[in-house]
Amino acid sequence: MNTLELIKLTKSKAHIAASLSENEKNELILSMAQSLINSKNEILKANSVDLENVKGSISDVMTDRLLLNEQRIEAMANGMKDIANLHCTVGEDITETVRPNGLVIKKRRVPLGLISIIYESRPNVTSDAACLSIKSGNACLLRCGKEAYNSCKAIVDALKQGIKNVGADDNILNLVSEPGRESANILMTATGLVDLLIPRGGKGLIDACVKNATVPCIQTGTGICHIYVDSEADLDMALNIINNAKTSRPSVCNAQEVLLVHENIAEAFLPRLKELLVDIRNADGKIPVELRLCEKSASLITGTPAGENDFDTEFLDYILAVKIVSGVDEAISHILTHSTGHSEAIITNNKANADTFVSKTDSAAVYVNASTRFTDGGEFGLGCEMGISTQKLHARGPMGLEELTTYKYIIEGGGQIR
Repeated sequence: MNTLELIKLTKSKAHIAASLSENEKNELILSMAQSLINSKNEILKANSVDLENVKGSISDVMTDRLLLNEQRIEAMANGMKDIANLHCTVGEDITETVRPNGLVIKKRRVPLGLISIIYESRPNVTSDAACLSIKSGNACLLRCGKEAYNSCKAIVDALKQGIKNVGADDNILNLVSEPGRESANILMTATGLVDLLIPRGGKGLIDACVKNATVPCIQTGTGICHIYVDSEADLDMALNIINNAKTSRPSVCNAQEVLLVHENIAEAFLPRLKELLVDIRNADGKIPVELRLCEKSASLITGTPAGENDFDTEFLDYILAVKIVSGVDEAISHILTHSTGHSEAIITNNKANADTFVSKTDSAAVYVNASTRFTDGGEFGLGCEMGISTQKLHARGPMGLEELTTYKYIIEGGGQIR
């Protein structure tokens, strides 16, 4: 079945997804989770094919995004169970107003219809997207990158079997079998069929969707995330947070890419930073972080001179751009100039500086004394997320169930005319 035919088929089942009760959706998702576990051997076998196909052509960090193992499949299933346990407000009335003429006007939360996700090399997105869509009453059409196709196909096969096991129509969930650019373009221009398109991937994918999509599209994912270490920061806390934000999983969008350091503490702080991220990691046999240094910071520690684009790059790797600033105002100015609107953090014990940073930065998530790595649907209590929206309409930050709905007005009368 070609992509357009699959879009039409999945769209035709959207009303079925919308008609499922809360209990039916929960039973269905739990069945999908169990089917995922039951199919783990087939999924791991398919994943090994994908890993073999990309060997030598992508970095170790990007290979980690593609890798599945038993623990990650268990985590995917647990995330699905968490979604089943969430309360979904779809079908509920947001507001109810009685007009002077007796009309009762209700604003009711409803599903969007057909949600389509274009994503690249993270197979776990498959189960997250499918379950969030179904829980919010939507049909879901997935289109993964070619490097992850075998893994995603095996996962979708398992999820569809779980849907069938409870007697539901498995065509509320489908995977595009043509992972090339043409299928992406068809999804982007399926006006009247795709109700929301969500790209999850690198800057190139997101830019292509923004430029070419004629269907509603949400920008997600690209994260040039900053951490500013203030003059009144706890330096031990700052080092711990930066180590987590940069090295725990550098290939994800909430990883830190830029460090801003107040000039008054730079001489004491930067040598400790280099020791932690470079020297100790080298000694422990771990990949050291390459520090891309501004001119001032390069006079204090060794590293790589920052290039023209280093403060505008989502590295997704063990690379950190470092800049010394005069204070919170310059830090904010730099962030407003270079940020992608994802996540920013300030490390400080000065409440006034923290309040200034929070109020004047303009990103979806702003942290005080915590790692940017928490920008995640699961960490925010949403079960998981469809993506991290870096725009302001209609969703912002981690997209959970409510961000996959819209509303309509229900007007009840007794014969009123205007």
